[in-house]
Amino acid sequence: MNEDCTRYQVEAGVATITLQRPEALNAFNAALRNELRAQIRRAEEDGDVRVVVLTGGGKAFTVGADLKEPYNPPHEKVESLIIEEYKPLLDAIAGSTKPYVAAVQGPAAGIGMAFALNCDLMLMSEEAYLYAAFAPIGLVPDGGATWHLVRAMGYKRAYQAIIEGRKIPAAECLALGLANQVIKSEGFTATVLAYAKSLAERAPLALRYSKQLARSAMCTTLDACIRDEAALQNITIASRDAREAVQAFFQKRTPVFEGH
Repeated sequence: MNEDCTRYQVEAGVATITLQRPEALNAFNAALRNELRAQIRRAEEDGDVRVVVLTGGGKAFTVGADLKEPYNPPHEKVESLIIEEYKPLLDAIAGSTKPYVAAVQGPAAGIGMAFALNCDLMLMSEEAYLYAAFAPIGLVPDGGATWHLVRAMGYKRAYQAIIEGRKIPAAECLALGLANQVIKSEGFTATVLAYAKSLAERAPLALRYSKQLARSAMCTTLDACIRDEAALQNITIASRDAREAVQAFFQKRTPVFEGH
């Protein structure tokens, strides 16, 4: 695969996928969408990868769709573009067995914001911000941004953020529960990688099934959640990794997890 728009690196169980169109602030065009799809598949199929970091090269995470990309309404439907090209990428991240960490070092705007919110965890630099850049140009959110914002912020604040098209700085994202950490810009990449490596050292089955449970808990009943937890606990407690963790505890050493 020609990696003209992305970069893929693996270190200590962490795959870092970098959106690499810095001259366009990593705006999505057809080539970037295609490469990202291939890189997500590559990370999913790599048994050595336990955690995936999604980030942007240069000054931005991604500013969303490339407005310079040819689009000819009404002959082309943007609905088809979203459903056929963006949704599979978002679904692949949400449905992956591995945790995705969004490393947002600059603006994450438009559907780029949706990608950041769609990841399981979000780390932001002090200068980073989320930007619902839709209403200012007469559009509505897409990529599931509305779903994420309403669940994190509540209806009124989410609706306000959408219609005002306000940039939400990193510190406010943290306070609202949109982000997990705000990190100093100096050494941001190294700090994110160190964090991701610490996750990769944890039990892969616990990471996988905890993600599955947390995702489904937002859309299910308490009764169903308890039943889902019980079924997955039945799997994890019988795993070799669970036995390894108990042995390591009594032997006062760090457990070594293999994902079995």
